[in-house]
Amino acid sequence: MTRRVTSDTAFQGVLVFAGVGGLALLGGIAWVVGTMSEDAFRHVGFWRFLVGTTWDPVAGEFGAWPALLGTLLTSALALVLALPLGFAVAVFLNEVAPARLASPLSALVDLLAAVPSVIYGLWGLFVLAPAVRDHVQPALQAVLPDLPFFRGPPLGVGVLCAGVLLAVMVLPVVTSVAREVLRALPDSFREAALALGATRFEVVRRVLFPAARSGLLGAGVLGLGRALGETMAVTMVIGNRHDVPDSLFAPGYTLAAVIANEFSEAFSPLYLSALAGLAAVLMGTTLILNAGARLLVLHARGRWS
Repeated sequence: MTRRVTSDTAFQGVLVFAGVGGLALLGGIAWVVGTMSEDAFRHVGFWRFLVGTTWDPVAGEFGAWPALLGTLLTSALALVLALPLGFAVAVFLNEVAPARLASPLSALVDLLAAVPSVIYGLWGLFVLAPAVRDHVQPALQAVLPDLPFFRGPPLGVGVLCAGVLLAVMVLPVVTSVAREVLRALPDSFREAALALGATRFEVVRRVLFPAARSGLLGAGVLGLGRALGETMAVTMVIGNRHDVPDSLFAPGYTLAAVIANEFSEAFSPLYLSALAGLAAVLMGTTLILNAGARLLVLHARGRWS
């Protein structure tokens, strides 16, 4: 009994240390970023820094709105494209594909998550961007000529290209989580619906998706976190221009891309503080969006449990 009590106490201490250590690490990162960005917020003003559109380090003017808008646009576009496709792939692997085919396909999907982001960036720059320039953009402008979202010269690189590339990078995460959520549902759900005469499509739409709604929303949360923080691949295909994009084809910028591109060129303490301010805005945006998504998951869980 003494040995068991001692081992349980040690195990509990390790778990408490791990939990407190994670919170302490997050608090330390927030403290460092907040301390470094204090000078820029004081010089420009937090609200002016957040909604300003001018980024001129020489004149000491810093506005994060173009980069913040580019981050939100590319992440939203990535989720719009990746969630339906990821859920469809998960349903195919779980409900349709035979076991001998589902196993290697699942391994390939998981392998996509291990590809370095710079490889995705090279593929996006040399394959995806020319395809968007030569095929996607002319087709969208021909079909929907009056929409302002699809205006502009055929550049290839831009917000749309970055969003599509992010969707490809988010797809493995969404598919893997959705597949595990659907796999965890009892087989009695499927058997009862099929016994009542439901088709396979009706089983998925009316039984499996409502029962797994909280888990599928959780997959979206993980995909959102991946999309918001991606740096290198987006930097290579978004165009890197400090302007508010007037269409999805226009070049833009993201918060992470600005930090990665300009951190080594910061020639003054105020410039460095402004980049830290971008990091603070990115961190705050990530926390707010993930907290909202988590509340949505909890709401869905309470409604459908």
